Amino acid sequence: MQLTSKLPHVGTTIFTVMSKLAQECGAINLSQGFPDFPIDSRLIDLVDKAMRAGHNQYAPMPGLPALREAIAVKVKRLYGFNYDPDTEVAVTAGGTQAIFTALGAVIHPGDEVIIIDPAYDCYAPTVELFGGRPVHVRLGADMKFDAGAVKAAITPRTRMLMINTPHNPAGTILRDADMRRIADLLRGTDILLLSDEVYEHLVFDGEPHASAINYPELRERAFVIFSFGKVFHVTGWKMGYALAPKALMAEFRKVHQFNVFSANTPMQYALAAYMQEPAHYEQVSAFYQAKRDRFVAGMRNSRFTLLPCEGSYFQTADYSAISDEGDRAFAERVAREFGVATIPLSPFYQEPPPGQRLLRFCFAKQDATLDAAIEKLCRI
Repeated sequence: MQLTSKLPHVGTTIFTVMSKLAQECGAINLSQGFPDFPIDSRLIDLVDKAMRAGHNQYAPMPGLPALREAIAVKVKRLYGFNYDPDTEVAVTAGGTQAIFTALGAVIHPGDEVIIIDPAYDCYAPTVELFGGRPVHVRLGADMKFDAGAVKAAITPRTRMLMINTPHNPAGTILRDADMRRIADLLRGTDILLLSDEVYEHLVFDGEPHASAINYPELRERAFVIFSFGKVFHVTGWKMGYALAPKALMAEFRKVHQFNVFSANTPMQYALAAYMQEPAHYEQVSAFYQAKRDRFVAGMRNSRFTLLPCEGSYFQTADYSAISDEGDRAFAERVAREFGVATIPLSPFYQEPPPGQRLLRFCFAKQDATLDAAIEKLCRI
């Protein structure tokens, strides 16, 4: 049987590759972005309660009404805007499924989608699956948003701009001035926005999260994507949600119903109850900032040069002072010879900048895990 691949250039994700290598080598896994510490036992109890109460069948397609209402209350509390839980909120099977669904809802063959590299690796393949053409624009040398480069990439075929803040893998954030520049770029066009904000609560040093929701000109054209997994340390639950104006959400739900139809029911009941206490998400920033600071302090004795980490639970580090190897080869050697698995940045680019030597470390780990990894990394 002859098969023509729709994604001929796509292989196994670098996250899977490096996590597998970590297992094979017995390396400390600072590669794939998941915590290694327990979740709140109350959340487990709430899931157990929902299951025992019989909430084990399909949830409503757009999400449990109580959870959609809890999301709308939270968004109003944080960003001051009322999304209609009946028509403008959808609960999804994680942030990646929400991104896939949003793109599937609005991208037609030949549409161009501007993607900011380094970019989360699901963006470009999903655009291609729906017949669109990814147009890659790099962050600046300082890993900050480059409005001029984005402006130069806009053409009459541009259908969407995708942004990500806090940024994975760079660890930088978009600020108010950046969002206003984006509004300027899109004003007077029909270009849509996809704002990937799954790390919304992981913004450090007192900086506010500059959500697209805060900017009416952006909000009215945006799918805004969030993740329960990132906030409540439950990445394996694959639970997220999308917000969009009514017309966009109607198209989103058309695709969603034929993709997963609905997300995990007992988890939805648990999250709806858990979100009644804002402290559960308000304390996340301080929790992860302490882990960032611990990792940064420990790595001062290493030969790595750490880039500023303004948000997310990823720390990017330059290893130019250690080796001139390519990042993937170096990452594999660090796992095998020094016992720490990381992620090279080159897979996040269409074309990595020449001579760039960067690795990404995940610090969403127990303190003991971080300390053990730091000790090994300082031996390099």
